[in-house]
Amino acid sequence: MEAIGAAVAEGQTGEAEAARRKLLDLWSAIGVTGDPLHRCTLAHHLADLHEDPAQALAWDVRALDAADAVTERRLQEHHAGLSAAAFYPSLHLNLADDYRRLGSFDAAAEHIDAARRYTPDLPQGAYGDILRTAVEQVAEAIARRDTTRRSSAPEPAT
Repeated sequence: MEAIGAAVAEGQTGEAEAARRKLLDLWSAIGVTGDPLHRCTLAHHLADLHEDPAQALAWDVRALDAADAVTERRLQEHHAGLSAAAFYPSLHLNLADDYRRLGSFDAAAEHIDAARRYTPDLPQGAYGDILRTAVEQVAEAIARRDTTRRSSAPEPAT
């Protein structure tokens, strides 16, 4: 998790290509059957480092698949108080936004509905508020059939 965090931090400082390379190297080391928490975290952050919604979609699907394999016990081993249910609003939001940007509005609507079902699991405070707002923004963009990038979306650093 430390190596994943370091690569993500590098990407947030403008070194997106270096961060992508490091995360891809970590993905290879973890493997497709590795720790689901590591796979989920890595894929979730790697998706944000891609401007192309099709590339982001591939990683967001991997993140959701890995989240489905994360156990509550594993989460508690990593950090007391974490809950798998709290991952799903963000994961489904990202998928909805990817599909929306690709013009696949039916798939986008399915994932935004899933994100909404999980929003009660979000914590109170800034992080939860940001995600709840983003869910509504993406839902509105889906309704408008708008494929443009949201100004509030995580920006891949260049």
